[in-house]
Formats: sequence, C-alpha cells, structure tokens
Amino acid sequence: MRAIVIDDERLARKELINLLNQLESVEVVGEAVNVDDAKEKIESLQPDVIFLDIQMPEKTGFDLLEELDAVPHVIFTTAYDEYALKAFQVNALDYLLKPIEPKRLEEAISKLSSKIEGATSTTEPHPYQSKKLTLEDQVFVKDGDRCWFVRLSNVRLFESDGNYIKVYFDNFKPMIHKSLNALDERLDEKSFFRASRKHIINLGWVEGIEPWFNGGLVVTLRGGDRIEVSRRQAARFKEMMSL
Repeated sequence: MRAIVIDDERLARKELINLLNQLESVEVVGEAVNVDDAKEKIESLQPDVIFLDIQMPEKTGFDLLEELDAVPHVIFTTAYDEYALKAFQVNALDYLLKPIEPKRLEEAISKLSSKIEGATSTTEPHPYQSKKLTLEDQVFVKDGDRCWFVRLSNVRLFESDGNYIKVYFDNFKPMIHKSLNALDERLDEKSFFRASRKHIINLGWVEGIEPWFNGGLVVTLRGGDRIEVSRRQAARFKEMMSL
C-alpha cells in the first residue's frame, strides 16, 4: 500500500519512515511537513493511507482533512493522548502514540490491510482514480469538537445553508464550509441528484415519490426526510428513476 507521512518534525518523519520501510506491505511514496504541502502531495501521489500528525503549526491534521474532497485511509500519529482519543471517537482507522512502537505500527498496518482487502472485493474505483466522488469515498466532517469520517453511501442528503452545507447522516446534521454547486460538480451523478437549488439527494435513499404543485415532485427518503424536487428538475429525475 502507498503511504505518505505527514509531520512537521523532521526526526519524527524519519523515524516513522524507517519503521515503515521495514514492512514489505508498505511503500512510502512521499512525506510532507505541513497541511498545504500534504494536500499537494496527496492530490499528486494518490496514497492509500496517510500517517497524519494532529498537532502542527498554523493548521492541524484535522484542518487538512476538512480541506480534502475525498479522504484516503488515515492513521493518526500524536504525542498527546487527548488528541488521539478525540480522533478515535470519530471512527478513525487507528492512531499511534509517539514514540511509535514497531509492534503497534504492525498492528495498525495489519488492520488497514484487512480493511483494504475487504474494499477491493468491490468494483468501485480508488478514490483518486476517478474525478467524481463515488458512494465508496469517505469525507471528513467536523462540527465543533466532534468529527466523523463518513462514507458517502451513508449520506442521504446535502442541504445548502448560506455558505455552508448541512450533511445528513445517521442522526447527525453537521455543517461543512463548501458550496452546494462545487460539491455537485464532484459527486457522481449516477448516485446523487440535484433536486433543487438547496438540496442534493442520495438516490439510494429514495423511498417514495409523489406529485407536487406546478409539476414538481416530493421525494421521501428513508428516515422520513421529505425533499421537494423543482419542476425544472422533475423531468430529469423521472427519467433517472425510470418513472
């Protein structure tokens, strides 16, 4: 698996890279010293996993994840228990406390290998082999102190709210600082549909469809959310859903 090590401390990077180089299953394809450097490397090198330091100057590891459209697998590295535990609440794959013990690193890699093998049994493309974000991609969502890695297949609805987008999954509706138009361009149109100026729906969550005023439609999603499809979009929606 292709890995990038992201840490502002040179010695910490070198130490982790040396440990990773001893493992046959990992190829370190790059290293980065800060968030901007990391973002550029991730987009160009397309890693399977990033080893991410949480506390870095100017921008944190969490800031990096918020800036990425699609997030590769993440293993956090940190010297601080409190950050690690907060990160782990968000269903991160794993975290390693510094100084990193070789045995713990091997355990984390083994866990990741199992997860990747499970994912490759599907025919979905790697997140960075397609310009469009698929149902298999995961996004990072942060709301105050709470944050999540969310697979797009679990997101039923995106709702525009000023300069933010409300992301509906499970019982949560956190906000991300993006525009609905920009998100719409990145999402796979086979899976997501722009219902109106305010909403994008996950077609896999559609449970019911009924006529509405002026030639529009109302779509009911699993869980009970009711979203109006504008008249302009209704014809396209019917075509996609073969109505």
